[in-house]
Amino acid sequence: MKNFEFKNPTKIIFGEGQISKMANEIPKEANILLLYGGGSIKKNGIYAQVKTALKDYTIEEFGGIPTNPEFAVLEKALQVIKTKNITFLLAVGGGSVIDGTKFLSSAALYKGEDPWAILQNKIPTQKGMPFGTVLTLPATGSEMNSGAVITRAETKQKLTMGGPGLFPVFSILDPNVVSSIPERQIANGLADAFTHVLEQYMTYPVGALLQDRIAESIFQTLIEIAPTILKDQSDYKTASNFMWCCTMALNGLIQKGVPTDWAIHMMGHELTALYGIDHARTLAILTGSHYTYNIETKKEKLAQYAERVWGVTEGTIDEKAAVGIAKTVGFFHSIGIKTKLSEYTKDFNGTATEIAKRLKDRGMTAIGEHGKLTPVDVEKIVTMAY
Repeated sequence: MKNFEFKNPTKIIFGEGQISKMANEIPKEANILLLYGGGSIKKNGIYAQVKTALKDYTIEEFGGIPTNPEFAVLEKALQVIKTKNITFLLAVGGGSVIDGTKFLSSAALYKGEDPWAILQNKIPTQKGMPFGTVLTLPATGSEMNSGAVITRAETKQKLTMGGPGLFPVFSILDPNVVSSIPERQIANGLADAFTHVLEQYMTYPVGALLQDRIAESIFQTLIEIAPTILKDQSDYKTASNFMWCCTMALNGLIQKGVPTDWAIHMMGHELTALYGIDHARTLAILTGSHYTYNIETKKEKLAQYAERVWGVTEGTIDEKAAVGIAKTVGFFHSIGIKTKLSEYTKDFNGTATEIAKRLKDRGMTAIGEHGKLTPVDVEKIVTMAY
C-alpha cells in the first residue's frame, strides 16, 4: 500500500426529512446565495423545504445552472456574489450545480483578473467561500469531495479544478429526492458511480486489501440495486443504497494508498465538450476500449474483479480479464446505456485525432496509472470506441 494522507471535512446529514436541519449548519449572520439548475426543485417540493428551513436568513437566488456547468452562466452568478455581499453558498441540485458552486466558491475569493485561470492554470483552491449542498441527483459524488469540472462552450473546453478549500461544509442527502428523478438520469448515476470506482480500482495490485474490498462492495451493491431503482425510484430502501454508493464512490476513501487511472474521464470530458453527450455515457463509451487496449497492464485486477464481483471461476487470468471487460460493458447495456460513439453521433470521423490533440495541447501526454499513455495511445483507444 502506498503512503497517504486523508482528511474529509464534509459533514453528511443523511436520511428522510433532514433538509429541516440545515439552519443548524449555517452561520446566523450569513448572506446566502441559493444556487440551483433548471427549476425541478420547485416542482418536487425540495425548494419549499429549503426556503422553510432558511426562513430567518437573507437569501438571494440564482437558477439556471446547466448540465455541464457553463462558465458564462457562472460568471453572472459571480457578479451576484460580489454585488450582494454574499458570504455563504448553498447548492441545491446534482453534480453540475455543486460543481458550479465549487467554482464560485473559489472564484469569489480569487485575487486574479480572470477566474477562468483557476481552471486553465490548474490553480488549487486552498480557501474558498464556505458552501453547503442539498443533493437532488446522486451520481458524481461531488457532495463529499473537493473536485469540480467546468465547461466553456465558446472554446469547447471542459476542465477540472479542486483543492482542500472546496469541500462542502455539509451535505444533506435525503433519499426521497430520488423518487422524482427520470429513469435516464438514474441510469447515468449508476454508470457514473460505477466508473468512478473503476478508475480507482482497475489498475494494478499494491496489497491494499481493504480498499479493494470496499470498492468491490460498491460494485456489487450497484449491480444488485440497479434493476430495482430503474423500475421503482420511490423504493426508499433502494434509493438510500443508491445515493450512498454514489457518495462513497468518490469521497476519497477508496483511492487512498492505491494507484488511480482517470484516463477514461480525461477522454470522456472531451466527448462531452465536442458532442454534448451525457458525462456518464461518455465513460461507458470508452471503458471497454480502454481496458481492452490496456489489458496486459490491468489483467490482474480485471481478473480479480471478474472473480469477486461477477463470480467468474473458470479460465486463465487472461480469460478472466477478458470476461471482466465483457461483464462491465454488459452492465452498461443492462441499464440502457449504449457503449459505442457511433450510437450517439454519425459525425465521429476524426474524433480520435481531435481528442488526442486536445490532451496533448493541455500537457496530458502521459496519463493513466503508469503515466505511459501517450496521445498516440489515446487516439487508438478512442478509435476502438467508434
